[in-house]
Amino acid sequence: MSRYTGPACRLCRREGTKLFLKGTRCLTEKCGIERRPYPSGQHGQNSGRGRKMSEYAKQLREKQKVKRMYGLTESQFRNTYVKASTLPGMKGTNLLVALETRLDNIVYRMGFAASRRAARQLVCHGHVEVNGKRVDIPSYKVVPGMEVRVAPADREMVVVLASIEQASRGAPVAWLSIDTDNAAGRLMELPTRDGIPVNAQEQLIVELYSK
Repeated sequence: MSRYTGPACRLCRREGTKLFLKGTRCLTEKCGIERRPYPSGQHGQNSGRGRKMSEYAKQLREKQKVKRMYGLTESQFRNTYVKASTLPGMKGTNLLVALETRLDNIVYRMGFAASRRAARQLVCHGHVEVNGKRVDIPSYKVVPGMEVRVAPADREMVVVLASIEQASRGAPVAWLSIDTDNAAGRLMELPTRDGIPVNAQEQLIVELYSK
């Protein structure tokens, strides 16, 4: 299955919540779900009225929401879950930790890109280094102690500077140490569920894949 390349706001409207796929636009009145808080399409405004969702539908929608939030394909998401489910601890929390420690998400969390899609593009184009070496694999797993930075030659890119300026207005997650002056940061420890700012019911995803 190929990666979705259509309108990002359509996905947010389908899931009924902000997935923050378009960076700062999601924080303005131009956000698609703020303007039209219902699924797109001819019957969007009437969809779901008077209809109770089944347990399977709830599980499926939660999986779709988290998958789209992190920008993964179906096979990528399922493979991530399978690997996370073999680790000790709660499967749902392990899944979110695995998603949060992807290189593209770390770049996004550090504020070097306005969205995960933009962070993935930075990584794929070779603008990101891990422990001083260029890495162009968005799914690269970052472990505690690793330093992630924008390559020195690319720190003055307009998109990077704009993202850092915007990110400075909010509080970073506690498990990352960030040096905005050098566009660098370090993963200090694996995040706990309380430290992951994602509105998700991961247990529903576990129930879906456990069928």
